[in-house]
Amino acid sequence: MEKSDMTNERFIRYYQKQGILPDAGEFEEMLDAFRRHLPTTFRVAGSRQTVHTLNKTITDVHVPSLSDVTFEGEKIPPPVQIPWYPEGYAWQFNVPKKVLRKQPEFKKFHSFLVFETEVGNISRQESVSMVPPLFLDVQPHHKVMDMCAAPGSKTAQLLEALHSADTATSTSIPSGLLIANDSDHKRTHLLIHQSARLPSPALMVTNLDASSYPLIKVPNPAIGKMGSLAFDRILCDVPCSGDGTMRKNMGIWKSWQPMDGNGLHSLQLRILQRAMRMLEKNGRIVYSTCSLNPVENEAVIAAALNLYPDFELVDVSNTLPMLKRMPGLSKWTMSVDRTATQFFETHEELMASSLDQNTKNRFLKTQWAPENIGDLNIERCMRIYPHLQDTGGFFVAVLERKKKEPAPSRKRTNPEAEAEEVPEAKRTKVDAAAPAVPAPEAISTAPSIESAMDTTEDSVHSPAGPSTPKDVPVTSANDKDTGKGKEFREDPYTYLPDNHPLLKTCLERLQIIPSFPSQNVLVRNTLTDSTSNSIRSFYISNDLVKAVITNNDYQKLRLTAAGTKVFTKQEAGKGLEAQYRVLGEGLPVVLPFVKPDAVLKGSLATLKTFLESYYPLVRTFEEEFRIQIDESSTGSLIVRFPPEEKGGATLTHDLYLPIWKSNVSLSLMIDKKAKSALSLRLFHEDFLLKATNKKRTDNVPAEPTESETPPIVAEADG
Repeated sequence: MEKSDMTNERFIRYYQKQGILPDAGEFEEMLDAFRRHLPTTFRVAGSRQTVHTLNKTITDVHVPSLSDVTFEGEKIPPPVQIPWYPEGYAWQFNVPKKVLRKQPEFKKFHSFLVFETEVGNISRQESVSMVPPLFLDVQPHHKVMDMCAAPGSKTAQLLEALHSADTATSTSIPSGLLIANDSDHKRTHLLIHQSARLPSPALMVTNLDASSYPLIKVPNPAIGKMGSLAFDRILCDVPCSGDGTMRKNMGIWKSWQPMDGNGLHSLQLRILQRAMRMLEKNGRIVYSTCSLNPVENEAVIAAALNLYPDFELVDVSNTLPMLKRMPGLSKWTMSVDRTATQFFETHEELMASSLDQNTKNRFLKTQWAPENIGDLNIERCMRIYPHLQDTGGFFVAVLERKKKEPAPSRKRTNPEAEAEEVPEAKRTKVDAAAPAVPAPEAISTAPSIESAMDTTEDSVHSPAGPSTPKDVPVTSANDKDTGKGKEFREDPYTYLPDNHPLLKTCLERLQIIPSFPSQNVLVRNTLTDSTSNSIRSFYISNDLVKAVITNNDYQKLRLTAAGTKVFTKQEAGKGLEAQYRVLGEGLPVVLPFVKPDAVLKGSLATLKTFLESYYPLVRTFEEEFRIQIDESSTGSLIVRFPPEEKGGATLTHDLYLPIWKSNVSLSLMIDKKAKSALSLRLFHEDFLLKATNKKRTDNVPAEPTESETPPIVAEADG
């Protein structure tokens, strides 16, 4: 899109009227920033063993190689660290993505980003999208909810915080919990894929309407009976009109109109209210949008604070001090038409106007600033504009429940009708039919946290609703429309007895020590005598996930994922008995429980041999490693590669990888993208690409499928 096309009189008129910036010159500066391409930004995953190595590789290899590049006569600056992100783990590269993909000077760096992103060591994420999880201050013992989680970049940040006690080689089993939720079933599977890059026994993924999330029952030792799970931290990155994303979503320039945000206000407030009801005492909520519209931002916060006076906005001005931001607005006006020409300063002014009653009924009093706006510390909200630090637009508010007294009772009146002027493509059936959110004075009792958490699950609305404004109802193969709503058809999770014969055999064969938490091993099916002996995979969770799964109906919770997969059955070939092997993704969880003498020792030369061939023969390895292999039985093995520097390759820390031994060959049991990333990181070239090209030259299939795999070798994780 040409810059001359990047204009919208409705947008300009509306936001000039709001006075979101102090003077006209700065407003024009913001518009100019919106018309520029968005820089490429990414962060190094903060709890992964390769974090320091990757940051050093970027600093020592890629930054120097990109320090003298020109494009279309203009010098391109190399990647720089984002100044406000902790420990320098986030980077910005001010070059359009299409240039990054096509220019030969950038090809090596682009390959590095692609492969490391695929294996989960790097997250390609807009910089302002990284902000909300940082303000949640998640600790490993916290119970955390991400209410509108897909596609999962913020969820990954929350997981990293939950796993801050991870060692260089092992994943911890935190006592806390992260429930990542999204209302769209297909998007939950994208979420599962993203979060699987950091396998966690503390993760659950659910598929529910965030605004009516059901109660979760767990045992409460303090009262000796079942209670409701309350969360320490909740992220409400809610559906929004998204006008802060115009630098990458160019179509918003033409389509934007005020009613986009007006129509989402009610849903956003309902989601925030539900979060407030589910929060633990002294807990924290971060509410965020990628919108500039005060109706979606300050209006939602002000209405929620008036509904729940035991909450307050937190002053986080000293947190991330290098992050440039502006305070929340204490005054705004409402446009009641699509053209942004008809404004009303107050709800009362609208009600007294000559507009027809149907139009008036589309709007809530909560969409305007309340009379007590000056008492709510609304300036503690954060507005991030693109011209401040070359980002997208964003809004963030941090709320905490401080006061313990319940909200006061108020006389109930008939609620006002909900605003529903959302474009048809942005609606869902449940949102169109949902009850209105009444203005604060129309509530008889804004319930305390305790009373809200005592509500029965049956009183909660049926699960559905949008996760982003562009979502439309989706029918999944796992959802069957029964006429009364979609039937949930995911397989359940079932915990095994810790003396289950298949599990015992698996643990003995893989030399797992008795302290392994076998009581928390689960499988993905309803366990019967007929299925008990044909279990394909074992998962593991922590105690809190187990408490949730065993005390709640998985269909009502619409549970799509839980814990992390650690062992899977591997067919060993004709005439050989199938065995369980350690999955690459599960190895960091299992490693602390593997007998030390069961781990083989390799070297950089050993690793290079694994990377140069799909199925290297045992005889091709160096003698010291070959002796260890000869003394080992066939099946799943684990190899430790200690720190070493040799021939220009440097391994800075212990690296543990799973392998599979067959009769005459070995296989490195990680997927091909992980192999490529490892090869590039350590040896600065992709050995897998060479192996693939050689197979093609020799007329051998480059990507063997399970049916094509020679019977004496095993398939790597894919």
